[in-house]
Amino acid sequence: MKPVYDAANLIDAHLVRHALEDAGIPVFIRGEALTGGIGELPVYGMVQVCVPDAAWPEADAVVRALDFGQAPDADTEPDWGPGLAPA
Repeated sequence: MKPVYDAANLIDAHLVRHALEDAGIPVFIRGEALTGGIGELPVYGMVQVCVPDAAWPEADAVVRALDFGQAPDADTEPDWGPGLAPA
C-alpha cells in the first residue's frame, strides 16, 4: 500500500476514500484508529489514504481531479439571495 493523500482529518480522508472507491480503486485509511490519541501523538500527518502500489497512478489522477474548493474569504459577506438569511 502506498499513500496517495495526506488527510487533515478523518472527514477529509473519507471524502477522498469515497471518490477513489467510486473509481473502483481499493482504499485503506492508515492512522484512522489513532485519532483518539491526540495529545499523546503528533496532531498532523497521522491519517493517510493509501492504495495498492499498482493502482497509485490512477488514484493520484483521481485525487488531483478533486475540487475541494477554497475557504470563503472572511472579509466578504455571503450572498444569501432574496428572502434568504442564515438561521
